[in-house]
Formats: sequence, C-alpha cells, structure tokens
Amino acid sequence: MEDSDVEQASLALMDAANDKDPLVQDQVRKSLLTLGKHQPDKILSMCQGYLVKHPKLIIGHRVIILQTIELVLKCKINDVSYPKIKSVISLASDEMTRSKDVVPDWQQAASNILVAIGSKHINDIMEEILSKFQPGVLPHFFVVQTLASLSDSNVYGMVPFLNAILGTMLPMLGMAKQDNMKWVFSSGLSRFSESILEYLANLDKAPDPTVRKDTFSSEIYAAYDILFCNWLQSREAKLRLSVVEALGPMSHLMAHDKLEEQLPKLLPAVLSLYKKNPEHYIISKSLCQILDASVNMGSRVLETQIDSLLVILHQQVCVPVDYSNPPTVKNHNEVLRCFSILANTFPDRLIGYVLQKLENSNERNRIGSLSVLRHLINSATASVMEIKKPFILASIKQPLQDNNNKVKKMVVQVISAMAHHGYLELDGGDVLVKFIVQHCALPDITERSHRPTDPEDVTNEALRAMCENTLHLFITTVGRMTDVLWPSLLSYMTPAQYTNAMTPLCKSLILLGNKKKAAQEPNFMIDFNEQANLPSPYVLMTVLLVNASFPFRGRGRGIPSLTLLGVLSPNIHPQTEKLWEAEIPQLVQYLEESSEDTINRKTWEDSLLEFLSKSLVAIADDKWTSQLVMEMTHCHTNYNNFLQEKNFLYKCTGVALRQCYNKDVVRKQLQDILITSRHNDVIEREGVAMGVGLCASNHLDDTLAKLEDFGKSDAFKKASGIFGLLKDKNDVDIEKMKSTLILCYGYVALHAPEDKILSRIDSDILRNISKHFNTKVLGIKVETKDLTMKLSLMKSVGLIAQAISTCVRRQSYMFSRKQELMGVMMDFIKSEPVEVLKTPIRQQAMTTCANLINLDPVLTENENFDMLRTCLNSTFGLPPVDADRGKDEDVPDIQQREVLYADTFSALQDLLKNVLARDLSPDGLQSIFKHIEGWLSSPQDFERERAVQTTAEVLDFYLENLNVKNMIAFHNLGALLGRLAPRCTDPHPKVRKAAMDCIYTLLYIQLRYEGFAVNHKDESVESLITLRDKLDNPDHSVLYRTCSELTKIISKRLPQQQLNTLIFMLFEGLVDSQSNCSRASSVVLNTILKTRGAGLQDLVPEILEVLHIRLQVIAEEQVKVAVAQSILILATQHLQTVVNTLISYPLPFDNWCCEMWIALGADSTIASQIIELIIEKLNVMVPFMDKKESMLRSNITKVATSHPLAMTCALREMMLNGQTLDAVVGLFPQLFSALLVRLGSSVGVQLPKDINSNSLSQDRRSSGMHPANFDVCGVSVEALRILLARAQLEEVVKPLDLEGAWEKMKDTQQHTTGVSLLARAMAKHAGPRLPGIVENLCPSLSNIYECQRITITAFFSELLNHHVVTELMMMDMLMNNMMERISDPCSTVRMLAVRGLGNIAVGSPEKVNKYAKELLAAMSSGMEEKDDPGKHITLEAMSGLSKVLVYLDRKNVQLLVVYIFMKIKPFLENENDEIRCAAITLLGNLSKFGAGEPVFKDQLHNVLVSLLLHLNDPSPEVVKACKFAMRVCAPVVGSEQITAMFQNHLLEDKGLHYGEFINDLTKHIIQDFPSMLNFYHITVVQFFKSNWSEVRAGAAMFIGFLLGNLPEELFSQMNMGNVTKGLVQLLQDPEPLVRAKAAEAMGHFHQPCKPAGAPVPPITS
Repeated sequence: MEDSDVEQASLALMDAANDKDPLVQDQVRKSLLTLGKHQPDKILSMCQGYLVKHPKLIIGHRVIILQTIELVLKCKINDVSYPKIKSVISLASDEMTRSKDVVPDWQQAASNILVAIGSKHINDIMEEILSKFQPGVLPHFFVVQTLASLSDSNVYGMVPFLNAILGTMLPMLGMAKQDNMKWVFSSGLSRFSESILEYLANLDKAPDPTVRKDTFSSEIYAAYDILFCNWLQSREAKLRLSVVEALGPMSHLMAHDKLEEQLPKLLPAVLSLYKKNPEHYIISKSLCQILDASVNMGSRVLETQIDSLLVILHQQVCVPVDYSNPPTVKNHNEVLRCFSILANTFPDRLIGYVLQKLENSNERNRIGSLSVLRHLINSATASVMEIKKPFILASIKQPLQDNNNKVKKMVVQVISAMAHHGYLELDGGDVLVKFIVQHCALPDITERSHRPTDPEDVTNEALRAMCENTLHLFITTVGRMTDVLWPSLLSYMTPAQYTNAMTPLCKSLILLGNKKKAAQEPNFMIDFNEQANLPSPYVLMTVLLVNASFPFRGRGRGIPSLTLLGVLSPNIHPQTEKLWEAEIPQLVQYLEESSEDTINRKTWEDSLLEFLSKSLVAIADDKWTSQLVMEMTHCHTNYNNFLQEKNFLYKCTGVALRQCYNKDVVRKQLQDILITSRHNDVIEREGVAMGVGLCASNHLDDTLAKLEDFGKSDAFKKASGIFGLLKDKNDVDIEKMKSTLILCYGYVALHAPEDKILSRIDSDILRNISKHFNTKVLGIKVETKDLTMKLSLMKSVGLIAQAISTCVRRQSYMFSRKQELMGVMMDFIKSEPVEVLKTPIRQQAMTTCANLINLDPVLTENENFDMLRTCLNSTFGLPPVDADRGKDEDVPDIQQREVLYADTFSALQDLLKNVLARDLSPDGLQSIFKHIEGWLSSPQDFERERAVQTTAEVLDFYLENLNVKNMIAFHNLGALLGRLAPRCTDPHPKVRKAAMDCIYTLLYIQLRYEGFAVNHKDESVESLITLRDKLDNPDHSVLYRTCSELTKIISKRLPQQQLNTLIFMLFEGLVDSQSNCSRASSVVLNTILKTRGAGLQDLVPEILEVLHIRLQVIAEEQVKVAVAQSILILATQHLQTVVNTLISYPLPFDNWCCEMWIALGADSTIASQIIELIIEKLNVMVPFMDKKESMLRSNITKVATSHPLAMTCALREMMLNGQTLDAVVGLFPQLFSALLVRLGSSVGVQLPKDINSNSLSQDRRSSGMHPANFDVCGVSVEALRILLARAQLEEVVKPLDLEGAWEKMKDTQQHTTGVSLLARAMAKHAGPRLPGIVENLCPSLSNIYECQRITITAFFSELLNHHVVTELMMMDMLMNNMMERISDPCSTVRMLAVRGLGNIAVGSPEKVNKYAKELLAAMSSGMEEKDDPGKHITLEAMSGLSKVLVYLDRKNVQLLVVYIFMKIKPFLENENDEIRCAAITLLGNLSKFGAGEPVFKDQLHNVLVSLLLHLNDPSPEVVKACKFAMRVCAPVVGSEQITAMFQNHLLEDKGLHYGEFINDLTKHIIQDFPSMLNFYHITVVQFFKSNWSEVRAGAAMFIGFLLGNLPEELFSQMNMGNVTKGLVQLLQDPEPLVRAKAAEAMGHFHQPCKPAGAPVPPITS
C-alpha cells in the first residue's frame, strides 16, 4: 500500500474526529489508534502535522487529536522512536503552554501526553517541563499540574527530582497572586508530599534507599509557612480546601520541633475552617493526618489543644450522616479516626468528655456521643478501655432514659459493642439487658402523622426488630453472655410490660436452655428458692400456657411458648418431662399447619386444657396442684389488660381446681375468684363462669354451696329495699355480679355429673337464678331491665336445657318450667325494636328456645305458631346489615353488626330445625313454610334472600333427617315448587342459587317418599347442580334456558296429582314483582298454534307483525324464547308466506326481526327448505347495479340490490341457530359457493339510498336506517363465517380469526389475501368438502362480473398450494381453469392465475414435470408482462418459477438457464423488498441447473458481491433469501473453503456475525481467487453509493477486511486511489453507522506485509 493512501486515510479520519455522533467519534479514535499501534511514529507525526497545519482548529477537535496521541503513546511507548518522543514532548509542551489563559480540556489533554511519556522517559519530560519552570518566573498553571500528576503516576521516578522542584518552587509561591495558581501550587505540594511519604514507606523498592524525610523538611516547612500564613486566609473556599488538604501530608514531613512549634497555631486554624467551608471531609482528613503526625512524634503541645479539639470534633460527629452522600460518610469516619488517635494518648480526658456529653439530652448531641463511644469500645486499645468499663457502664444509664427512637437505636448499637467486649458481665450490666428486652416489647405505631416523614426516622417496628436481633446475637455469637442471660431472662416472663416481647424472650431462652442442656451444665437446673427474683415453676407454667392460648399474637408466640415449656420441663416438675416430650410436638405441629385465620379457637383451647389436665395427672401431687391453683389465682390480676387471655386463665384455674382434692383450697379459691373478678366485663364474666363450671364437674356440692354463700354475701344486700329502685353506680355493679352468678349456675349445670344434676335443677339452680334475676321491692317482683342480666339469664337457661337434653337420653324428665321460660324468651324478643339490631337479645333468646324445644312437654299448636311468627317477623324485616344508621351512637360498627346479624340468623335457623325435628312430616314442613312464603315475594332483595336461604336450610335438614316408613303423599310439593321455581330467575344471585338448592332438595324428598333409597342419585335431579352454576350468569337468556331445563326436570319428577297446584302457583307468579313468570301464557299460545295453526293462512303476516311488535316490549328472555317457538310452529304450516313476509322487512333487520329469523332455524327440515329457496334466488338475481355518482362526474359506483342483500342477512341470522346444523351440512357445497360468489359481488359495493323501497308499508320503510356497522360486504363475510362455524368447521374458523382474514376479505386492497387464507384453511381442514365446492364455483369463472372471477381465481389459486387437489382428482380441472385465466382481460386475475400455477410445485410437486411446458411458458410470459405497473405479475412469475424449478428435470430447463439468469439480474437491486427477495431466491433455485457450466459460474461471480452485501440488507426476508441462494450456489463458486463457509454459517434459523463472516471470507477470496481481486474490489466500491445505508456500511466493512487481510504482493491489483476516495466520501455519509464503518475500515490502512490468511482484528457488525 502506498504511504499516500495511509496518509490520506489518516487525514480523513482526523478530519472526521469531531463528528457530531459520539459513536463515530469513538470509532475514529479506535481506527487512529489501530493505525497508530501498527505505525506509531507515522501516526504520531501525522497528528503533529495536523495540529501544526490547523492552528485555529476548534478546541474539541484539537482535544480528540491530542487524546489519540496519548492513547498511542500509552499502548506503544516502547515502540516509539526516541526522536519522535522528543518531538511529541515538544509539541505537547507547546500545546499545553501556548495559551497563557487556562483552557482546561485542551491543556489537560496535552498534559496527559506528558504524563503518559513520563512513565518511561521521566528525564526527558523533566528536562522539558523544568525548562518552563524557571526560577523567578511564575510557571504556567498546567506545568505545575503536570508535575503533580507525574508525582502521582511515577512516584519512584519523580521523588528524586522533588528536592530541586521544591527549591525552585518556593520563591514562586510568593509570586502567585491568582487564586487558581495558588490552588495548583497547593495541590502540587499535597501530591508531592503524598509521593514522598509513599516513597519513604516503600524504601525497599525505591531506586535510592538513602532518601530520608529530613531531605525535604526545610523546603516543606518553608512552603508550609506561605500556605499557612498567607493562603489559608483566602476568601476562596476552593483554595482554602486545597491548602488544608496539603497541610495534612506536609505535617508528616516537617521537622518535629517545627511541627511542635506550629501546632498551637495550626490546629486552631484548621478547626476554624469547619465554619467557613460547607465541605468538611478534606478538613477532617487533613486534621487526622496532623493529629497522627503529632501523636507519632510524642507532642506535648497537643495536650494544650485537647479541649478545643474535642469541642469541634464533637460538633462534627454530631452532624447527621447522609448515607446517600459519600463525602458526609467519609467525613464521619475521619472524625471517628481522630477520636481513636486521641483516645490512645489522652484516654481520661477524651472518655470523660464523651461521657459528660452523654448527659446532654439533645438528639444530635447524644447520637454523636454514642457513635464515638461505640467506636472507642470497638477500636481503642484494650488496655486503655479496660479500666474505664465501670465508668462507661455508669454513664450509659442516662441515655437509656431517652425517649427518642434514633437515640435508642444508637444505644442498642453501643450495648451490642459492650456485650462483645465483656461489659455486660459487670455490675450494672443487667440494666442494659433490661433495656434490650424492654424494647423487644415495643408496640406497633398505629397512628401515622400526615406530615412528611424524616427518612432517618426509626419506627417502633424497626427498633424492636433491631433489639430482637441483638438479643439473638448475644446468645449465638457472644459466648460469655450465656451465663449472664440464663436464667435471669426468665424474670421478664411475668411483668405485663414485657408481654409483647414473649416471642423473642422464649426463643432466646430456648437457645440458652438447649445450649446448657446439651453441655450438661449443672446450672441448667434452677434453684427457684435461691433465685428469689425469678417466677416460680407454677407461674412459668401458667404464663406459657396462657401465651399459647392465643398462639398468633405477639408475632407468633404460641410455638416458642410451648417449646420453652418443653425445655423447662425438668425445672417445672420432673414428672412432666416424658409426657411433654410426647404431647408438645403434636401441639406445635397443629399450630404449624394453621394460621390466625384458619385455626379453630375452641379446638385449640380444648387441646391446651386437656394438656393441662394430663400434666396434672402425670404430676399426681395434690400439694403441687394446690400450689398451682393458688398461684394461678394470684396471676389473674396480671391479665387485667388482656381480657381474652384472662378468660382462658380462668378456664385453666377451673381445670386445676377440678384436679385438686383439697376441699379447703377449692372453697378458698372459688371464694377468691368470685370476689376479685371484675364483673363489669363480659369476657371476664364468661371466663369466671366457665372456670366455676369446670370446677363443679368434680366438686358439685362445694361449688353450689359457695355460689349460694356468695349470693347471700354483703355485696348483694345493697340491692334490697325500696332504694333498689334508685340505680346508682354500685347497683349497676351489683347487677353485673348477679349476671356472673346466673351464668355460673348455667355452666355448673352443663359440666355437673349427669347422675346428680337433674335433682338439683329446680331446687338449687333455677330457684337461685330466679331469685337473682327478679328483685322484690315491698313484696312486689320487679324484673330487671339490665341487658347483661337478660343475656346471662338466656345463656344460662340455654345451658341448663342442654344439660337436661344430655341427661334425658338415660332417663325421662318433664321440665315443668319450659312454657314459662319460653314465654320469657318471647317477651324478650318482642321488646326488641323491629327497625334495628343493636343487641344479641334475639339471637340468645332463639338459641335458648331451640334448646328448650327439645324438652318435654311438647308445645301446643298455637304456642308453636306464635313462637315462629314472633321469631320470623322479628328477624326477616330487619334492615340490611350495611344500611346507613345516621347519627345513632348506640348502633355497633359494621364489623360488629355483620357478626351480630350472622349469629342471629344462624340462631333462627337452628330454632326452625329443632321445631321441624319434633314433626318431620309434610304438615310439619308446611307449618313452618306458611310463615316464610309471604317473604319470598317481598319487593326487598334482602328480605327475599333471607326467606329463601332459610327455606333452603330447613329443607336440607328435612331431607337429612327424613326416615320414610310408609309410602305417603308429599302433598305440598307442587305448592312449594310453584313458589320457588320463579325465584330461580330472581335479580338477586344469592336468591337464585338458594332457590335452585331448595328445588334440588324438594325433588329428593319426593323421591324418598316414592320409595327410593337414601343413597339413590337421580340423574335428572343431579343435573340441577350444573344448572345451579349457570345461575351465576345474570344474562336473562342464560337464566331462562336454565329455568327451562329446570322445568323439564320438575315435570319429569312431578306426580300428576300435583300438576294443578303447580300451575295455579305459577299463574300467581306471572304478576311477581321481580320475575316474569309467563310460562303458562306462552304454553297456552303454542298449544293453540300447534293444534289450530293450519287454518290461519291469511292471518300469518298479521300474526308475525303482532309478534314482532310484542317482542319489542317483552323484557324477559323466557317469554321471547316462547314467542320464537310460536314463529317456528307457524313456519311448519305456512313456509312460503312466512319467508316472503320476513324478507320484506326493512333493512337492516332490527333485533326482533333477527330473533324471528333465528327462530326459523330451530327445525332442520324447515331450515333446509328455506336455504334451498334462498340459494336458488341468489344465483339468478342481479347482485348490484352500476350507477354514476352524479351527472358531473364520470365515476361509476356499485350499488347493492336489496333482495339478495336481505336474503344474505336472512341466511346469516338463521344459521345462528344451532339447530340448522343438519340443513347446513346437507347443503354445504351449494351454500358455501353461493356465499363466496356473493362475497365477491359485495366487495366495494355500497348500500342503495332507497334500500327499503320494496318493504310492505311506508312506515316500515322509514324505520330502516343505515347503522354505521351495516355494510354489504360485512353481511356476506359474517354469513360465511357463521356457515363455517355452524358446519362444525371450527378448525377452519380458528386460523381465519387469528389471521384477521375476515377483515381482509372486506378490504378491497386485501380481499384476495383474505380469500386465499379461506382456501388454505378449507384445504387443510375441510378437504372432503372441496370437490362439490369447486364444481359449484367453476361456472362462475366465466361470469361477466370481474369481481366474482377475482374471488374464485384467488380461491382456486390457493387450493393448488395443497396436495388435497391431487388426492381428490381436481388437478386437471383447476389447471385448465388457471391456463384459461392467463389471458383474462383483468390483470389481477392474470396475476392470481400465475400464482396458482406456481403453487402447483408446492401442492403437487409430482405433477410439475407433467405440466413443465405450460408452466415455463406461463412464468416466462409473466416475467415479460408489459401491462404490470406494480410488477405484481413479474413478482408472482419469479416466485412461482422458484418453486417450480425445485422439481423440474434438468432436461426441461438446461437450455433456458442463462436466459432466465439474465432476466433476473436487473431485479437484484430493485427497491421493492419482495422483488429483490424473489429474484435472489430464483437465482438460488437456478443454481442446480448451472452446475458444471462455466458460463453460469462467471455469471455467479458477477453477482456474488451483491449477494454478500445484501446479507446486511434491512429486509429480514432478503437476508434469508441471500443465505439460501448462497448456500445452494456454494458448490458452483469454485472454492471448497468458501463452499464450506456458506453451508456452515449461512443457516436460516441462526444469526450471523456479519463482521467476522466477511473477515474470514475475504481471506478465502484472496487465497482462492487472487486474479479476481481487482474485479471484486471495484464491484464493492460501486456499492458505496447503494440506496441502503446498511449495504453501504457493509461495503465499507468488506473493503476494510479485504485490505486488512491482503498480502503485500497482491496490493498491485488494488486501485487504492478509488478505495481511499470512496471511504473518504463515506466519512461524509448522512448515516452515522456508515461513517463509523468507513472509519473502521480505514483502521486497516496499515503496513501491507503480512502473509495471506494472517488474522485481522474483527470489525464489530
């Protein structure tokens, strides 16, 4: 390669170096660097020359050239000649100092060159730099900056010069007046000092190990004097920081005496800078270095400065750290380092100061002091801190009282550090443990303020988690803490303030206990007598059981509590160990499988109480049990703020009392419980009563006696007398005490032994309850109005009734007070307001009645009637749960109301079931249903819902408990069904589903009465389950169909004698307020039409008209379906009249007319007759008329004729009915063909303005409007789609839907594409139906309507793409039709015919040679088509020929190969992607016929460059075609290596790394075709002007690789002038990609001396 070419390329690259695109800029740099790496001297010279030649080059451009020089030098410093080094030094020095002003980018780039050279040629650099660093003359800013950078980058090279530099620099310092010069001198001194310190620290590696610190001391001190005395006072903050940054490392180099002398001035000066500068990191770093230097030399003066140092450093450490701002973090760390340095020298002063500061309650102050303390504990010398431990422990107590969470967080961190260093084992350490435990118990903060929150805020949750983690770490990582915490942590188990810390406490104690147990340490066993501060074993067992009762509270305390109980078992009682090992894991497993939402509370509590009972049995020590009972009783007050836990504790106490055999203890504890309980609280009251009841199961007499004693005690006497009417506060409390007592009697009855209780019910229990409930005043019984007492009475009576029910299983019992108590319950219910539900009175009263109902004597009919009416009326009429309550403050909130409502209705249902159970017969059912049925048709949704759901519950119960002994009639079935069936279409979904449930149950009850077995499943009744699911859908048509199915099932199962009742009930349903139950009316109408319709010929149009009008006002889908049935009945009798009448309705058909047509499809025979009628008329009617748009315009518009349009609409609507399946399948070929021809006639056809001119009447015409979505073609497309769906050709419809074929068929531009998609789907999925279709379509190919010919040709053309035409012997017919269409006057038909002929190769390749002559003739004429402006026929001909060539025999093509090749060539660079693609594909397919032909090989090499470059084509399809063509042409190319490359790398489904591929290919071209290099590179250069930027870029890459791989001896074949000129022009290309690739290619303009095949760095593709 000529030097001039390299120079030209390099100059062009330098010109382009300032390209506006950053990627191009980057590539230019890389290419220059590549050239520079190969010819460093040359490129450096050219860069120099370029800069010299263009003195006025803009700064940015100049900087890039300088940066290139720097990069070349960094890479090839060892290869650059010494003279060139010298000249570059000179250039860079000149560039750097040419302008006296500071121009940072430019001069920095020049400075970087000098620094790069300095890594190897430090002496030459110093010679140049020092020439510009003369004594007495102020140097250029960047001269000093460069010296500083050199001292950074080459410490060992620079330090030997520094003494001289400092000597020269010192006088200059006084001359510097500008701040920027002062800044650069300060920065230089800082970096010089750092370099010297690094040199001295690594003397073993240094070239001159004799260098000592005092070598520099005097110069450094002199410089220090100027910096400190003069420059530090500057107003410029940047300069002050630079000076202070220098003073830090300089202090290490100053003589000790000088530093000692300066410290009194230096330290205050540095400290004062904190106030003057917002950035503190540099100040702190420098201060740290100064302090380090001072301490290292043993300064005495430092002690005099300690106070001021501590004040300022403390202020700094108190500044909040912003972790998103690294300098503040660094500053904080440097300040802490200062404290560490001082702590080792002045421990007393420093620690005293910090601890004193802890007393200041200011948040920042305290956090700062604590962070210092933590740092000192962790980092200061152990010997220094050891003696301070007690002092520190005493001082930390003050911050423990701080309420600020940020401070607390810091305290926790300090405590954590103290734990690791042995502080917590000392006296007073327990206070710190207590602090951690306290904060494990922090509550969540529920109320958040709306003010913007401080991101540094510490939430209670975060602090609590931190403390929990710290406690865990104490145990797991600080071995010495085990004895500190065991067993002392147990002392936190009982105080109420630690309740929320139970989970972490238990987990910690489990770890500690297991650790002690595993190590068999003796102190695992606790001596509770010695450790008086610990809770007793009884209390521990109680607390852990109570914790476990609500296992998901306190962040899941249940499992840890139980596990800890297991760990402590030897300490609680040795006898428990074995039992608990078996029992506790089962309890834990239950909890693991449950969640707070899924756990069954009663089951869990019962399990725990059973566990307690078993434990006491295992312990078998009455003295121990007695002590447990007493301790449990003492614990009650601990749970005053945790009432549910307290409730459970009472139950535990009851279980323990039950197991206790010391009568005195039992009586004493019962007395304590009754006296000390807080009777005002409902939860506690319930707990006391349950506990007393449990006790009574083993101590009935003592319990009853104690209750009676308590009832007579002084506490109750205040209630007697006239003053009892005046209710003061104490009296209210007395009523609550009575409530407790009444409730106790109920639970005593429930739990008492069955053999003892019946005799005590009246005499002891009810007598005392009555006495406490009714107060006598002056001998008159006064009933209480207290709600609590009422509820307690009802609950207690209910419990007594349950107890009696249990007993009467063994012995009969007549409960004489049943009616009286039932009456009391009814009075309670009646006294409740009907418009609101505020209290559980109704619920409790009904629950009590349900329990009483089961007892003898039986209620009379009237009593039963009154009770049911009272209960139902009191509940069904209540307003909905979410009704607005206005300002009524007594009403509970929504959640409480929801629970109250649910419980009340559950109680009602239980009551009704118990009533029914007493008389389980149709009459018994009717006695309940007659109270409910009125509510079933209520206008209120919520009342209907309650009624039907209650009915469902009652019927379920009836069926479950039914035991048919005799075959009796279920006489009210019809009435019940008549009421319930209409509800299945209720607007309220819950009513619908519940009604269906009722019917399902009723039918099974009937089956049982008919004698079927209990487990019998009736298929028709079971189908109601499926129907029920459909009721979720609110669509009326779905509901009606469901109801219709339901009616069929009911009629099947309903006995004849019940039919009348059902019908009469349904008649009533017709006027239902919610649901139109007009089935009876529609049945009557349809019956009349069936029996008498034949004689209604003249009235048919009128009947249809009336039905049409009626349909418009009927809202219920059921009735509409019935009317449709009426229309079908008419059509079976008067087909022609019905069709003619409906066809003449206005277009577009309205919804009701459409429904009438759909109805006609319900009968397959009728549908077939109508379809044949319509096809016959469609085939002979004119589809459209040509009309001029106006007299002035010559444009012809196609306007549809109305009758064929109406018939198409009718077909569309009819086929929507699924019953047309047989008709559609039977007539499918005719129907499909007719609709396809109709579709062809509809594309681009408009609606006529007078579309309804043939309608029956004038008013009818006016109603026919043109909605936006009604168009002629759309109707045909919809009809065709419905036809396919109805013919069950879903496999045809599915792909057409996915591909948008229907929309394409309607579009005049895409119509043929849509039809082709239709033909493809038919060929794939409906082959057997095609012969009939083809036969029906062929006559239309010679039709006068061009549009129809286009549609059919498109359809046939695509069919030929599929082998099915050969299989079904349609090939000859279709082939002949296509050959005829080749000469059709319409170019679109001709194009489609050519396409069809090409498709034969795909569909039936075995037929290609049979028709070879015709096919080649047709394709050749297609490629020469003149009347083809869009080249569509040409494109089809080339594509078709490609397909055909694959299967043609050589003899049929050989003579035409070159002729076809020449026809193809012009299309390779065609702008149309499809044509390019087709031409390239055809070229590939031709190759097999050209193998062995020299002429073909030459032609292939002519186009090879084009193919290679189009591998980078913007069109993916063209790329794919290129890959294919080159793979199949590969053997013809004449190179085994190239053939292998094409076949291995150009795979269709794999990506191609274009750059690597072209790089490798050029090597093979050079090796195998050296004689063609001239032709190749000339051809490539021509593509520099291609229309596609990707191709231009590819051409640049091609040339680049060709040059990079070319050996020297072949360069003579290259016209480098043209190449260089072309690439230089490409550097000006508008596309950045092209410019970048041109620049990249120029990177290969280096020495042409490699042998062929040597590697070239890959170009990025």
